[in-house]
Amino acid sequence: MYQILLCDDEEDILYALKIYLKNPEYKFLEAHTGKEALEIVRNENVDLVLLDIMMPEMDGITALSEIRKFSNVPVLLLTAKSEEVDKIAGLSEGADDYITKPFHPMEVAARVKSALRRFMILGGSSRVHKLRVGGIEMDDDKRQVLLDGEEISLTPTEYQILKLFLSHPGKVFPPAEIYTYVWKEEGVVGSEGTVAVHIRHLREKLEINPAEPRYLKVIWGQGYLMEEK
Repeated sequence: MYQILLCDDEEDILYALKIYLKNPEYKFLEAHTGKEALEIVRNENVDLVLLDIMMPEMDGITALSEIRKFSNVPVLLLTAKSEEVDKIAGLSEGADDYITKPFHPMEVAARVKSALRRFMILGGSSRVHKLRVGGIEMDDDKRQVLLDGEEISLTPTEYQILKLFLSHPGKVFPPAEIYTYVWKEEGVVGSEGTVAVHIRHLREKLEINPAEPRYLKVIWGQGYLMEEK
């Protein structure tokens, strides 16, 4: 059973989301403000958050920023088409993805399912348990990443992107390929920007000087690679 927090100040949106996501494996919690959402994530075992940006008391971006101080729970932003700047701000704060209003039921269900799949640990003996490049070490059993011996906190999306690079050091990945690997779907308009934002955020956590990265490098016109150390 997955516990999903739905946060929007409009009751009809919450009602619609529960219909779109109707699934015997999902249990829903509700919040109407960013402040309420923050308290629920603090006190409940939440597996995923759908978070509206424009809300009273505390907006979604601020709530997301506070959530990321103590939790890596997957967060999908609910945005209007006019909120392009807020989408980028949300991704920079650690959002895993966003869904644009008006919602398409199948898209909502697919994005939620994809985010949960990325977050949960997959079993199987063929899974690589530990990966290392230079001072970066990933223990996939513990979902733990160390940088020069110190643990760092990553969002589920950042974790999956880093896992892809650590599994193939020295290989160049085009943004579209990264998007397909992490989001489990073909790239759409804006997907390259989504990837770029997550990689920039990942660099800020991994690199001493993100402007001159030791590990995650850009190959202009081709994509990104993890420098072999």
